[in-house]
Amino acid sequence: MNRTAVRLWVFLAAGAAVVAVLLALLMPFSSEGSLHERGQDVQVSRLSERDHVLTITSSALGRTGTVRVLLPSGWRPGSGPWPVLYLLNGCCQSEYDAWATQGEAARLTAPYPAIVVIPEVGAVGFYSDWQDGPGWETFHLVEVRRVLERDYGAGNRRAVAGLSMGGLGAMSYAARHPGMFQAAASFSGVLNTLDGNGGVDWLLGQYNEDSADLWGDPGDPDWSAHNPADLTDRLRGLRLFVSCGDGTPGLLDPPGTAQDRGETSLLRQAETFAERARANGDQITIDFYGPGTHSWPYWRRGLERALPMLMESIGAKV
Repeated sequence: MNRTAVRLWVFLAAGAAVVAVLLALLMPFSSEGSLHERGQDVQVSRLSERDHVLTITSSALGRTGTVRVLLPSGWRPGSGPWPVLYLLNGCCQSEYDAWATQGEAARLTAPYPAIVVIPEVGAVGFYSDWQDGPGWETFHLVEVRRVLERDYGAGNRRAVAGLSMGGLGAMSYAARHPGMFQAAASFSGVLNTLDGNGGVDWLLGQYNEDSADLWGDPGDPDWSAHNPADLTDRLRGLRLFVSCGDGTPGLLDPPGTAQDRGETSLLRQAETFAERARANGDQITIDFYGPGTHSWPYWRRGLERALPMLMESIGAKV
């Protein structure tokens, strides 16, 4: 090799080393970082070693979407594949990550070797790709999933659980995407939208949204296509957990709590869902615990009761 060739080789090698260092510095595992790959831009804020907030540029939403990720003990960049638990929020919450701030998700899931994902869904997103509006389903199950697999070592063993509107999301996602999830749980969930679907209409109206933009006019097939009670035949082979109170004040309610008619209505929906699930031969655990309102103490307890089954189903036993 002549002197000119040697110099060229040294120059190229040095350039490659510089590029490698720069790429390493850009990886999203520092307290603040970003990654841009295949059109997917991700900003990472590291609240702690095991608690990351992702801001993802989303084509499905037409804006950025936020996801909180709780990492298991022993996680490190390049490790995996890790099982994944999605925790889905209810409607109307002021915090997208209420499972972390109010539901004690970090404490409850800490013993388990699984990644826990708490995605934004908007106040009344209903875990759907709207006919005229945001694509929450695509954001969660395509865009967020790909980021988790690429950057955090997420594997293909998944469970999903949610409260209220998130209960609909959990059962709908599991039914509409066969093979994606091994288990699903609902706590005080919206499990039968066709049981006087004015409940969904009313919630959307509180946020100046038109229900026709979500699933179309009443009677549109999209209503049934997203209704858990109409999808129980697609849940065979999954492990299911459904809990709900009857709306009367219970042991976890403060003195003077009034009757919660919303929870009473959701219990009727849960009973319909459970009846159909049993008729279809689904593996379902039911926790209709009697007195209890639509509130966080019961949802935290529901998650605690469901976690052993959810985690066992994805191979994340303690």
